[in-house]
Amino acid sequence: MTEKKHVTEKKSATEKKDAKESRETDLAARLSASLAAAVEKAGGGVVRVLGRRAPSSGVVWSVDGLVLAAHHSVEWDEGIEVGLPDGVTTGAELVGRDPTTDLALLRTGAQGLVPPEWAEPDSARVGHLVLALSRPGRAVRASLGIVSVRGESWRTPAGGRVDAYVQTDHARHPGFSGGLLIDTAGQGLGLNTTGVLRGASLAIPAPTIRRVVDQLVAHGRVRRGFLGIGTYPVRIPHGLEAAGGQATALLLVSVEPGGPADAAGLRLGDVLLSFDGHPLAHPSDLLPLLDETRVGAEVSAKVLRAGEPRDVHLTVGTRS
Repeated sequence: MTEKKHVTEKKSATEKKDAKESRETDLAARLSASLAAAVEKAGGGVVRVLGRRAPSSGVVWSVDGLVLAAHHSVEWDEGIEVGLPDGVTTGAELVGRDPTTDLALLRTGAQGLVPPEWAEPDSARVGHLVLALSRPGRAVRASLGIVSVRGESWRTPAGGRVDAYVQTDHARHPGFSGGLLIDTAGQGLGLNTTGVLRGASLAIPAPTIRRVVDQLVAHGRVRRGFLGIGTYPVRIPHGLEAAGGQATALLLVSVEPGGPADAAGLRLGDVLLSFDGHPLAHPSDLLPLLDETRVGAEVSAKVLRAGEPRDVHLTVGTRS
């Protein structure tokens, strides 16, 4: 009786182990099929871009032929070609580029292209599985990774404004930049690039792309505010701190003749304390305040001249 019970228990344990292995195999098979379906769904929105010696990737932006690429991967302004998902290669015109967000916009004559379906910007979470799609050759290339960082809105080292972004642990394989980052449902999370932050694989999110594309279509570039000044951070003399209301500010070391600052009466040697109510201690404090939304706007600033604080009003310009 005891031996029979032992055999029964051993058989039951074996059956449970087999069932567990079967469930694990089934789970892996379902995940594998899901990832393949995601690539198939989004792959038609990824193209090959020939804008330098080595091919890179691009993402279809509109059905009427607009294609996104990574600025640093498009070295040429002319002679650009785009390899479409159906294998056809077509010429492309550079609409414009924004080096500060590493985005370039191309226009092809192709019709009926299929843009990816974009996910909600906040849908990606740290730890989520994601796929990086590229097309360095005729076929789509996919690599699996995870979201390693979910960043907030920030300024790139070049001064571009990027909305909440995604950083991944993907290897930077050939053709990675300009490709598409997707979730496991095949929805786009952003345009992949290694050209914004050294050593990092980032995805520029859809809200940033839309804002930049609108500017490139309208102006061929992203307009940014311009004052026509050169500045240097300085400490305000101890006796003048009370007058200025702060310990550090920006000394004007150059004022461009005919520029917005010159028109407002600013002079060499003035000390810029604040701009639009924001205290200034370093040139990097001013840069974010000169985005496209302030072009053409009248803005108040406070300067220290000959030890006396003064309020001035400037109309923010833009470089032609």
